[in-house]
Amino acid sequence: MELLSGAEMVVRALRDEGVKYIYGYPGGSLLHVYDALFQQEDVQHVLVRHEQAATHMADAYARATGKAGVALVTSGPGATNAVTGIATAFMDSIPMVVITGQVMSHLIGEDAFQETDMLGISRPVVKHNFSVQRPEDIPSIVRKAFHIAESGRPGPVVIDVPKDMTTPTERYPYEYPKQVKMRSYTPITRGHTGQIKKATDLLLNAKRPVIYTGGGVIMGDASTELTELSRLLNFPVTNTLMGLGGFPGTDRQFIGMLGMHGSYEANMAMHHADLILAVGARFDDRVTNACDKFCPTAKVVHIDIDPASISKTIQADIPIVGPAKVVLEEMIQLVKGSKKQPDADALHAWWQQIDEWRQRHGGRFRTDDSELMKPQQVIEMLSKVTNGDAFVTSDVGQHQMFAAQYYKFNKPNRWINSGGLGTMGFGLPAAMGVKMNFPDDDVACVTGEGSIQMNIQELSTCNQYDLPVKILCLNNQSLGMVRQWQDMNYESRHSQSYMKSLPDFVKLVESYGHVGMKVDKYSDLEGAMREAFALKDRLVFMDIAVDPFEHVYPMQVPRGSMRDMWLSKTERT
Repeated sequence: MELLSGAEMVVRALRDEGVKYIYGYPGGSLLHVYDALFQQEDVQHVLVRHEQAATHMADAYARATGKAGVALVTSGPGATNAVTGIATAFMDSIPMVVITGQVMSHLIGEDAFQETDMLGISRPVVKHNFSVQRPEDIPSIVRKAFHIAESGRPGPVVIDVPKDMTTPTERYPYEYPKQVKMRSYTPITRGHTGQIKKATDLLLNAKRPVIYTGGGVIMGDASTELTELSRLLNFPVTNTLMGLGGFPGTDRQFIGMLGMHGSYEANMAMHHADLILAVGARFDDRVTNACDKFCPTAKVVHIDIDPASISKTIQADIPIVGPAKVVLEEMIQLVKGSKKQPDADALHAWWQQIDEWRQRHGGRFRTDDSELMKPQQVIEMLSKVTNGDAFVTSDVGQHQMFAAQYYKFNKPNRWINSGGLGTMGFGLPAAMGVKMNFPDDDVACVTGEGSIQMNIQELSTCNQYDLPVKILCLNNQSLGMVRQWQDMNYESRHSQSYMKSLPDFVKLVESYGHVGMKVDKYSDLEGAMREAFALKDRLVFMDIAVDPFEHVYPMQVPRGSMRDMWLSKTERT
């Protein structure tokens, strides 16, 4: 049996797990591991400029592929810098393995240089964490970490590695486990057949149904099954922010995103539905608004891999614990084999009502005769130029909502954004993580002048590793969503929401070796954007001036029902 040091075991185990890229930043506690990385070529390390970016790159890789991304950071501030990225992945159920360096074992608890209790700090925002106590345990720990991260409800796992566990001169037998057996962890692999039959009966008897799906469909690789079931039943489909792309966005049966900034027709349909089939969604507050007013006439069928998510906020009439893909497959077979079919007349009337709601709003927004651009126009142009087929990352705020509303995602895993935690600074490193693994695809980062500055140092990483992403900065010279709330709830007292003394982004980007463009007029937008995407081997930063007074609508009225919305600055349902 081969003898390896602990440091070599870390690298070899990642290789044996099939990892190609790891994203990280070196430091004293991990130098043995970095030396082991240097002496091999199978696992490639990507040097970021900040540890938060490493976790976001790993996170985005996972969102785009469904496989766990890997980040490698040193102890102390390196590890704490990674916490935001770990929490981002945790809130959105994204598989990730983060290896953190730690001071030597005998120094733990002594307030040694760059010591932090990473197990304690990370515990609230990980699916599980490990501390290496013996070097020979490293292969099994790494194997377990990937198994936990990717199975069941996915999530991030931290492996804390004291420096003395990686000493180069101490060698131990290496064998990477082919299988994982954990008595305390047995994720569910199928749903309860009796519950699925009950749910199918409800579906076939519904008069005003809605299929409501979330990120669980994306990460559970269930988009094909969702689409087939929806076609069989001819039911309307709505997605959460995390679920966009799980059902084709240009399909007639798709009624848009739902929730706080969801489409008028999606929110109205949810409120008036008599049956809701929720798949891989957790009924979070950005969807439900006031729980006591949520969908008052609807029966709820809730499918989720995590039993803790079912009936957590909204009581499920028929709970089904299991993987979305497997449960939907069983539902499809039951529907195909049933003599009963959905009530065609009732469904026709339901679709007529939904179409009336579509005609009333349908994603409209006001334009004027000036050349000042609306953010919505920029996203529509992005969809046109990329034929709706790009990977789109975003940061958080108005630009994120405009991207979600106006870019029609027809494929899963193409919309890469921080939904649950709402992390500014996510967009650029996320785009980098996607582009590195999908070099032939268009990757666009939709951001704002506030968010982009949170991790703008990663433009240096893009230059080093030749990552020609396209960055669309919707520049309204303010923290747009903060300002919108101040307009609506604080009589336009714009406390600290203006962004003054902004850099010349074109010059800044050029100083990093990239291409910068400034677009001030709508008439110049299409030509500039086509030029940007034609530069296949260059990162292009488009600084796009947009209307600073534009709001995101619809917007739910706080503490109301799903049908209570602002449709414009002066129009309310």
